Formats: sequence, C-alpha cells, structure tokens
Amino acid sequence: MILLQGNGLARDFSGDVLFENVNFAIADKARISLVGRNGAGKSTLLKIIVGEEEPSKGELIQARDLTLSYLAQDTGLSSEKTIFDEMESVFIELKKLEKELENLALTLADGGEEALTRYDNMQESFRTKGGYQYEAEIKSVLNGFQFPESMWQQNISDLSGGQKTRLALAKMLLEKPSLLVLDEPTNHLDIATLSWLEGYLKSYAGALLMVSHDRYFLDQVTTETLELAQGKLTRFSGNYSAYLAQKAVQLESEAKAFDKQQKEINALEDYVARNLARASTTKMAQSRRKRLEKMERLDAPSGKEKSAHLVFEAEKRSGNDVLLVSEAALGYDTVLAAPVSLDLKRGEVVAVVGPNGVGKTTFLKSILGEIPLKAGTVKLGANVMVGYYDQAQEGLGLKNTVLDELWNAHRLLPEVEIRTVLGNFLFSGEDVKKTVGMLSGGEKARLLLAKLSMAHDNFLVLDEPTNHLDIDSRAVLENALIDFEGTILFVSHDRYFINRVATQVLELSKDGCRLYLGNYDYYLEKKAEEALGVVNTEIVKSEKVDTRADDKALKAEERRLTRRIEDLSEKLAAIDQQESEITAEMAENPNDYELLGDWQHTLDRLEKENAALEEALLETMSALEDLGL
Repeated sequence: MILLQGNGLARDFSGDVLFENVNFAIADKARISLVGRNGAGKSTLLKIIVGEEEPSKGELIQARDLTLSYLAQDTGLSSEKTIFDEMESVFIELKKLEKELENLALTLADGGEEALTRYDNMQESFRTKGGYQYEAEIKSVLNGFQFPESMWQQNISDLSGGQKTRLALAKMLLEKPSLLVLDEPTNHLDIATLSWLEGYLKSYAGALLMVSHDRYFLDQVTTETLELAQGKLTRFSGNYSAYLAQKAVQLESEAKAFDKQQKEINALEDYVARNLARASTTKMAQSRRKRLEKMERLDAPSGKEKSAHLVFEAEKRSGNDVLLVSEAALGYDTVLAAPVSLDLKRGEVVAVVGPNGVGKTTFLKSILGEIPLKAGTVKLGANVMVGYYDQAQEGLGLKNTVLDELWNAHRLLPEVEIRTVLGNFLFSGEDVKKTVGMLSGGEKARLLLAKLSMAHDNFLVLDEPTNHLDIDSRAVLENALIDFEGTILFVSHDRYFINRVATQVLELSKDGCRLYLGNYDYYLEKKAEEALGVVNTEIVKSEKVDTRADDKALKAEERRLTRRIEDLSEKLAAIDQQESEITAEMAENPNDYELLGDWQHTLDRLEKENAALEEALLETMSALEDLGL
C-alpha cells in the first residue's frame, strides 16, 4: 500500500532551481533514508512532503487515512506539563475509556446481564488498544531516551534544548503515526540512546523517512536510499553501505558513457570546423552539425561534484610519550567520572565514548588545562604540539571575514596561499568575503578544520569533529585522519567515524574508565562478552600494558600500506584505461602519421610509469605481507 507519492516535484528560489522532476513513493512499513550534500535541498523536500512548504511544481498524493509526524532539525517539545504528563497525553482516549471502565465496574452488581456484557466489550476494546500496556510503554520510551524516573515529574519548560528535542521524538514514537518523517533525529543522542533507538525503529509498525548524517544508524535501520544530488532524486535499494556500492557502479557507468559521448562530440565538432567551408565536404559537415544539434547531451557524472581537500601534517615529531593522565577526577562542582587514567603513545588514535553528561568534553578541556581536575594529574610529553577542535566553534571570530580568520593567524603567508587553502575547503570567490557569523554550521566546521590543518600540530584533540559535516565531508575528514602520522584523541558519537579512525576506544563512566584495543565493532564485541561474563578484566588490563604500543604500531602501518596499495592500484587502472583508449584511437586512424607519432610517444611514457607503479605496488604488497597481520 502506498502511503504517500510525489510526482514531478520541483522547488526554486527566485529562479534558482534547487531540485526538479522529483518522483518517489513511500510504501507502508518502508524504511527510507534521504541522503545528499549540505545545501542539496533535503530539508526543503521533507518540508514539502509534510506540507510545511509548497512545491514550485508537481503534486503530492497521500492515502486517505495517512497519519504523519515530522521532527525538524533541533525542534524541541514546547509544553508547560511535566515529562510524564505530556507523554501520557498521547493516550488521552485510552485514559477516558479506562475511567469509564472503572465507573462501570462500580455499577455491575446492580446492572444485570446487559451491564456485564457492555463491561466485557469495553474491556476487550481497552485491551486491544493497548490499555494495559501504555504506561509500561511510556516508561520504556522515557528510559530509552535517558529520562530516568527521577525526572518524570520535572517541567518540560525547565529542560535544555537537546532534552526537548529528544522528548519530541519520544512523544512521536508513542503516537505511532503511519509515517514518521525525521530530519537529523540522531542529534543530541549518545551512543547508548542511538543503539536503543535503532532497535525500536527496526520493529516500528509504520513507515520511516529520515535524513541523517549518521551512516552507522542508516545501515542499521534503513532498507531503501533516496539520493538528492544536482537537483535530481535517484532511488537505490538497500541501506547506506549498499547505496555506496551501487553508487560506485553507477558512477563508473556514467563516467564511461559521458567520456564516450564527449569524444564523439569533439570528433564531430572538429570535423565540422575543418570541412564546413570546403565545397567537397560541406554537405557531410552540415550533416554532422545537425547530428550535434539533435544529440541529447549527457550531464557530467554527479560524483564529480567538488569535495574538500584536507591534509594533516605535523611540523615536528613528538616524543614517544604523548599524554599521561593519572587517577584523574573529572568535573566542576561535582565529580562526573573518576578515576580516569590514560597512557597515550605517539601514533595512537583513541576515541572517547560514554553517556551524555559523563564528562567527555570536560576530559578534553582538562587535558588542555581549561578545566582543572578535581584530583589526579595530566602531563604532556616532550615536543607535543596540541591542536584542538571545539564542537562549540567558539574559536572563531564571528566578525572576521573567512579570509581574515585564517590570514590573521598566518600573516607572513601571501594572500594567494590563504585563498588556496580556503579553496581546498570549498570557500572560493566571494565566499571568502563573508563574515564568519553568516556561515552555516557546516561551513564553520570546514573553516575550523582549515585552521587546524594549517597549525601542523602533532597531537590532535577533537571534540565531535563530524558535527555539522555532511557525509562527503565526513569521509574526507576520516581519510585525512587515517593518513595523519601524529597522535589523536577524540570524542564522537559517530560510530561509523569511530570504526574507521580509532584503533582504541576509551569508555568513560562515573566509576572511571576502560580501554578497549580496537575499533567500535571490537568495542561492541567485548561489551557483549562482558555482559555474558566472558571477559576477565584483569587480563584485558595486562594485555593493554604489555601489547598496546606494538599492536598500535602494526595496525597503523597496516592502514598506511593498505591505502598505498589502493592508491597504486587505482593509478595502474587509470593507465590501463588510457592505454586502451589510445590503442583504439590508433586503430581507427591508421593513416594519420602525425597523430600516430604523438600517441606512440604517450604510450612509451605510460609504459614507463606503469613499470614504476608495478614495482612500487609489489614492494608495498610484500611489506604488508611481512607484517603478518
């Protein structure tokens, strides 16, 4: 059954087309993610779907009995009620029926057979509508969203913005609409809450349409992906990872078709230019010109959209000992977590995880000296240069222009070099003259990363670095951090990001900390074993002391060699493709000796490049094999 369908939808602003000819259908129990870069129009499309905005063209058709709930980005619940009373208001009709049952039960003794029958019918209706479970369901959802019983009588007006957003989503889940439309529902959720929400949504009875930058979340929940790119909507079956695989195949096919057509166009245009004025060939040239005019031009593949270019390079190498935290107590007026200890060595990459409010950001700021420890010590090693990414983005001067924000910190560099760096982070032309205060959250994040990359520090301390970044920019950041040869300590609730970047996970709790020697999947595996009583804590601790440095060094080298192999393989494939194309051109033009000479010269050069790349590839593969991992 189709709940909602869009036909030929378009949206433009003052003549600028955001998207057009958008078609989709949302079936009952669908699990759909809407992906695309920041600015592609995802939130606008959602607002059109839920009726908050009108399309410039096209129509929406919805089922007669459709019920829909919409959670916009960072939209909180507004109410003067307590938390529990507001959640209970979802079941107001059930509560009325419950009251009627209570009143009817008091009159059963005098009501006879008719009253008893009526009571039985009402009781069955109450049961089938969930009357005996709704209070348990409210409690389950509130606990899942980290609202313990001690908060249930608290007024919603006294909550923080993030808490109000979580509560708005909690209420929607209790309402159970047939279509739930969510725009960034994972904001303000810690990892434990995300895991709970994933499980809840997997068994949700209605349909889901969501926008999220949390790729791990999308992989767990969705089964269909809609991509909004370059003004067009394309459907892919499967979750986010399946979408990536299909997208890669599509881009390769599109690139081949586009390149083939471009060659044909160039050949036809060249023929027309050379032969139109000659009497003996003018008719054939005119025929080719008409063919050009009628040709339906293919667009360049969407994958050729410009991405940010990010590299982290340390100016100097630190000592082997980077950070030593001993028996630290984290907090302000009260202690949030204690004792916390960490012995961080050069080249290690540690993700800090834990529930909201446990002191993850406090931990980072204590390391930086911005928040004093309640107890314990923090010591940085020799030649350690710390670069900090602040999730609150407080390190930016809002009145500065984008250009001056970087240039003020590097006055000795020429303006053209600063502009080049900004261009690498997708700030070009008039963009560099904008004031920082005018930028979106994603643009500020890219500007902060630009500043961080120019500092050339060897120890990066990052607090939620993927917040505000779209999926493409997150992938760019991940690759840059993987290639970084320094040390990294970061806080993130982006499990996909943790999985790719971290080689160790430090879990904070009010009782202290635990270090796990692997990525996020490894951390989950060990947590599951702990829950079953399989893991011996003392063994894990001794393993940490004895093998951590060697294990980390091996894993870091493995990642570097693997990426090197991928890069060399891609270059070899590109050369092979180029040689095939040149060989084909030579076969089609056997009598054009001037061109044949140029092509042969190019083939000779490519053959030398190919030999050098093959030798480098073999050496790298041999080095990887020698690691024995």
